[in-house]
Amino acid sequence: MNTITAAITAVGAYVPEFVLSNKVLETMVDTNDEWITSRTGIKERRILKDKDKGTSYLAIKAAQDLLAKANIDPLEIDLLIMATATPDMPVAATGVYVATQIGATNAFAYDLQAACSSFLFGMSTAAAYIESGRYKKVLLIGADKMSSIVDYTDRSTCIIFGDGAGAVLFEPNYEGLGLQDEYLRSDGVGRDFLKIDAGGSLNPTSFETVTENRHNIIQDGKTVFKYAVTNMADASELILKKNNLTNEDVDWLVPHQANKRIIDATANRMNLDDSKVLMNIEKYGNTTSATLPLVLSDFEHLFKKGDTIILAAFGGGFTWGSIYLKWAYDKK
Repeated sequence: MNTITAAITAVGAYVPEFVLSNKVLETMVDTNDEWITSRTGIKERRILKDKDKGTSYLAIKAAQDLLAKANIDPLEIDLLIMATATPDMPVAATGVYVATQIGATNAFAYDLQAACSSFLFGMSTAAAYIESGRYKKVLLIGADKMSSIVDYTDRSTCIIFGDGAGAVLFEPNYEGLGLQDEYLRSDGVGRDFLKIDAGGSLNPTSFETVTENRHNIIQDGKTVFKYAVTNMADASELILKKNNLTNEDVDWLVPHQANKRIIDATANRMNLDDSKVLMNIEKYGNTTSATLPLVLSDFEHLFKKGDTIILAAFGGGFTWGSIYLKWAYDKK
């Protein structure tokens, strides 16, 4: 029997229409376009303005985009994994609702949360299901409505995050394409440096937590940046060494879009030419679980069957890692 590998066979994406530019942010907080651009690489981000729509809306749109482009019957999907840090509700899994809404009623579904590494960890999970031979079509969605947890009076965070969603379909491959290897890590030392303090079992919602504004994301920017630069670069370099790859073997780097300086540091560690480093951070900012699939969607037209792609991410907790993937198709 031929060895089963798990390959991405389709991608989809969705971003809201409303554009929150640096110029608009200048009217909201004490900042300016030059400062934001030079330190993050971000020029604008998309925001889901409708208060009646949550992360599920973004995810549904991305999934529908994938299904339409690939001409796939949602009833064929065996499993839906929802990578998100901003579920619609604390208990009712968002992925379950998304599966039902897109017509994937034969699939079981659940949410996966590892902050900005959620989609990367979800890739490992989806691939394992495919490689087991039990499932043929696993839909992995990365989606976040970060605007729902951002304090727009906090200039250290409101300039960074945006809303969006991306989706990929994993299917069995018998040509040796798809996910080749992974290096995934986590360290609880990061718990206090990037978090939402209240709303969980440790600090349940109360009058005090609301009035003290403890339900929005906060971060120690310098500490997070230091850990992100080191660990994302380390993971990307290590995945090359593990697989005896050189910079010449890598066709594309797909990095988490948190900060251009972190991306540049990772590419430099890998000794990659800028032309191989894929970025859309200037358009979307940090969409957390959605950054990697949004890059895959935006640059799908460049990928050729057999291309070597390295994906890397770093997130709160801390969580981080890299994945070595061989692309499985030429876009039609």
